[in-house]
Amino acid sequence: MTSPLPNEPDVHLVVRLRGYHLHYAACLTAALIFVQDEGVRHRTDGVSVAGDASGRLPRLPGERLYVER
Repeated sequence: MTSPLPNEPDVHLVVRLRGYHLHYAACLTAALIFVQDEGVRHRTDGVSVAGDASGRLPRLPGERLYVER
């Protein structure tokens, strides 16, 4: 899967959920909207942006939905 905004850098997003750390790549805009949305909804135990994403991380599920609002 490719980035919905290929001109933006990808970041490493870490989602903490019930003791698990889920690592994803996401374009910067989707990651920032996800973090902001999570701050309001509190569905996880925490979210952080860990810097540049390597090419080996899976894409954030539903990433395109965060940039097409």
